Amino acid sequence: MNSRHIVSIRFYALVFGALVLLTLATAGVAFVDLGGELNTIAALTIALVKALLVILFFMHVWHSSRLTWVFAGAGFFWLLILLTLTLADPLTRDWLETAIK
Repeated sequence: MNSRHIVSIRFYALVFGALVLLTLATAGVAFVDLGGELNTIAALTIALVKALLVILFFMHVWHSSRLTWVFAGAGFFWLLILLTLTLADPLTRDWLETAIK
């Protein structure tokens, strides 16, 4: 697809501002004790939203062809699989301790 989409600098500034606010939210979550693994889940959720903003707007996927969407979605889906499998270990560690007691 060769069509070019003109995106205003104001729009990029708004997306950048959202990324800065989300970064501050991540830092704020780090200083608040949400209990258990909720801090990790909150920080990862904010990180995923930031990743989506970068992928969609700064990597120009929003105005790309459907094939680009498929590959970007496949990469994002693979990231979700990796995060799920990684978090499966620490999120289930308490089950073993409560079963032994």
